[in-house]
Amino acid sequence: MPEGDTVWLAAHRMHAALAGHPLTRFDLRVPRFATADLTGRTLLDVTPRGKHLLARVEGGLTLHSHLRMEGSWRVFAHGARWNGGPEHQIRAVLGTADATAVGYRLPVLELLRTADEETVVGHLGPDLLGPDWDAAEAVRRLCADPARPLGEALLDQRNLAGIGNVYKCELAFLARATPWLPVGELPAGVPERLAATARRLLEANKDRHERRTITPGGHVDRPDRKVYVYGRRGKPCYRCGAPIRHVEENDQERVSYWCPGCQQGPGPGRPSSARPRR
Repeated sequence: MPEGDTVWLAAHRMHAALAGHPLTRFDLRVPRFATADLTGRTLLDVTPRGKHLLARVEGGLTLHSHLRMEGSWRVFAHGARWNGGPEHQIRAVLGTADATAVGYRLPVLELLRTADEETVVGHLGPDLLGPDWDAAEAVRRLCADPARPLGEALLDQRNLAGIGNVYKCELAFLARATPWLPVGELPAGVPERLAATARRLLEANKDRHERRTITPGGHVDRPDRKVYVYGRRGKPCYRCGAPIRHVEENDQERVSYWCPGCQQGPGPGRPSSARPRR
């Protein structure tokens, strides 16, 4: 499941493989941009912004993509077999003489002027993996609506950019609050600790690819214990032994896992009409 750390790693792999080299192949398999051809232009850089990926190309153009639930970018050496999925799932191909980046199942893919990037990422809050991370501003935004459920506030990229369902559930567990507890009811100091913990966890996991680990030593001492609650429906909580619970609200993009023994606050109720912005 792509989250801020996954997008960061994809962007950095693409940048390392393609940046500074002229494109020998540029293929967008979406109707609106199917005729676009940027071959011969140099790919200048690939930058992650929250859960968005910006590939900037010579001539003032940017290829913007968002992975959402199932999208991915894979990098292959020149001549290597592409094994990221079936051919019909490919949405973009960026190639140089030495490497090729292939975008699979990308639900958002558009070509825009680099000068217009703010139209797609300008709404984002402080980027948890960005060089301009601002913890105080992130906390201010997170607490701006005291009545909003914690899970929704964490998922809203206008508050802090990079958190998806996995981190939402794990951060709520670490805060000992259910995802439906209003932010304003968190104990003093908890929002600050949540922002700091979110930053620390994404930093720790940004180079681990599919080995994302939340628990201490989960990737070394206890590889079977990488997360506290996410994906552990019905299994005993590591802290109190209560079975982990699970619910899907609206659709699978709003899945929540929590421990009813450790986490205080209300359970799932009527879904909010305010959908977090990506």
